[in-house]
Amino acid sequence: MAQKMRKRNIQKIVRFSRDEAQDLQKKAKKACLSEAGLIRLLLRGYEPREKPDERFYDVMRELSSIGNNINQLAVKANALGFVDAPQLKKEAERWHKFQADIERTYLRPDKSEMKWQ
Repeated sequence: MAQKMRKRNIQKIVRFSRDEAQDLQKKAKKACLSEAGLIRLLLRGYEPREKPDERFYDVMRELSSIGNNINQLAVKANALGFVDAPQLKKEAERWHKFQADIERTYLRPDKSEMKWQ
């Protein structure tokens, strides 16, 4: 079975007023996307999120560090056999899930509620 081609080889030329072009540029920059990437995302029915400020990334690094430390403790505790390693491992997995949920909430685009989709 032939693999589906995903190459973008169709060019569309669109004209904008100066204000529209500036709006597109600003919105793409806020979402950390190219203008073409923003348009493709919107066409697929998703609304991008603005890039969070640096505090978000500081918190995410801290969450990641804590989760990794919990996981390392679970491995060590399991090897030494003196802590409830399964429970510690479960908490580490819960922490990583929480981190992924935060990323999904603040970074990933949402499905659009637009009626014409």
